[in-house]
Amino acid sequence: MAIATGAAYGGDDIGHQEARRLVKEGRVLPLAEILERAGDKASGDLLEVELELDDGAYVYELKILGPDGKVREIEVDAPTGKILDIEDDD
Repeated sequence: MAIATGAAYGGDDIGHQEARRLVKEGRVLPLAEILERAGDKASGDLLEVELELDDGAYVYELKILGPDGKVREIEVDAPTGKILDIEDDD
């Protein structure tokens, strides 16, 4: 799984090397744990992942193609795994 770049929400993108360092230091959860904690809300095919620093907080942004054929963007607090927002992607 790759960490994509792009500023969907206007945060500062985190590169893959920095993301690894943050996981290793325990400052953010690994992506596998984020997906597990998101549970059924993240069921489907993972299309894109971004890790961003948004207003001083690390946030994973997941783009998921659900079983219903809809694409959803899920914003997750990277240190805790708490879902912050879910939106249908138009």
